[in-house]
Amino acid sequence: MCKAIILLMGCTLLLLPGISAAGERFDGTWSTKLTCPAKGNTEGYSWQFASVIQNNNLRGERGTAGEPGYLLIQGKIAEDGSTKLSATGIVASRKYARGVFAHKGEDYGYDIKAQFKETEGTGTRNEGLGVVGRACTFEFVKQATSQATER
Repeated sequence: MCKAIILLMGCTLLLLPGISAAGERFDGTWSTKLTCPAKGNTEGYSWQFASVIQNNNLRGERGTAGEPGYLLIQGKIAEDGSTKLSATGIVASRKYARGVFAHKGEDYGYDIKAQFKETEGTGTRNEGLGVVGRACTFEFVKQATSQATER
């Protein structure tokens, strides 16, 4: 009985590094590019900002929290790389925002359907009914990590 427990514990310890590595597959700093084309009288724009994935949880911020122009995207990435991220923000300028209530300082939110691979990912904004929303796209690129070399 004791040998069986020791064997089971040994096998468990051997598997732990593999479990840990799978959970860290996407972890790191990612460059995030959001592109929203012009639609009707609303001007297009493109933003680039950093996002961080830790334990398969993405968090990306652009601007200053609580101020016009702020954007926060976040969500959990599945092991296969699929995710539904949520975006919340504050309108910076009426000329870049669509909708009757889209005025500077107003809150907004939408979902992003995305797919991640080892070093890149893509996503699209949920347009809702398509009347107010527009087809914004997201590009994610994992940044190389600098590792100190031993000498």
